[in-house]
Amino acid sequence: MLRKTGAALLLLMAWQAQAAYECNVKPQDDIFINQDTVKVAGASGELVIGKNGDVTRNGKVLTLSDAARAQAVSYQTNLRTDLPYVNDGVRSRLKTAQGVLDNVIVKQLGTESNVRKRLVTLSSQLTKEMEKVLEPRAEGLAFHHQAVSQVEANGQVIMQNTMGAVLQDSINELGIQQVAKAGKSGNPLQAVLGSLGGLQQQIRDEWKKQEKDFEQFGKEACGRVTVLEQQRADLLKALPQ
Repeated sequence: MLRKTGAALLLLMAWQAQAAYECNVKPQDDIFINQDTVKVAGASGELVIGKNGDVTRNGKVLTLSDAARAQAVSYQTNLRTDLPYVNDGVRSRLKTAQGVLDNVIVKQLGTESNVRKRLVTLSSQLTKEMEKVLEPRAEGLAFHHQAVSQVEANGQVIMQNTMGAVLQDSINELGIQQVAKAGKSGNPLQAVLGSLGGLQQQIRDEWKKQEKDFEQFGKEACGRVTVLEQQRADLLKALPQ
């Protein structure tokens, strides 16, 4: 039960950080968005697309048909909309999860619980990992496709390390509470196990309240990534060889 309690606590937070990447479509290009252009570099070579649809491929300015220019405009416009959407959505849901869990911890362990600090640290660590994939820059936003797998692996390590610490803190803090309540005639160990069960149930209840929104965001993010990849493929076909 102890492992399940810790897993429920941490998986609730970590899920949103990976939600946007739980998708069958895996982009094979890095994307760099600034005020004037969008650069797509990787499997496609290097494309630089202006807001007006001008395209440079591997340093060569291309002469486009009206249809190809329209496709280029649409693709770069959607990149400017959809990547920030994913970035903002992950951040907001990570913040929401932290707040929800913090409320549970305050109710169960008190305002001085060290678990609250660990949740803040966990949120910060997951955010830093996310920024290796979606990197905020002064001039815009960058997407690093090769970082996705490493970030997923790093996230698992962070979760496992934090889980052990959270469980230990929870046991220690609940133990102190129950010893104080039970006195000589009580059974503090049984009371601690019961309290951990209550903590687990509260987390499950809060998760159910958030689950639909989180799942919908993941599906929406995947759908947008899928459309972007199709637009990229269609644009490449439309460009002069």
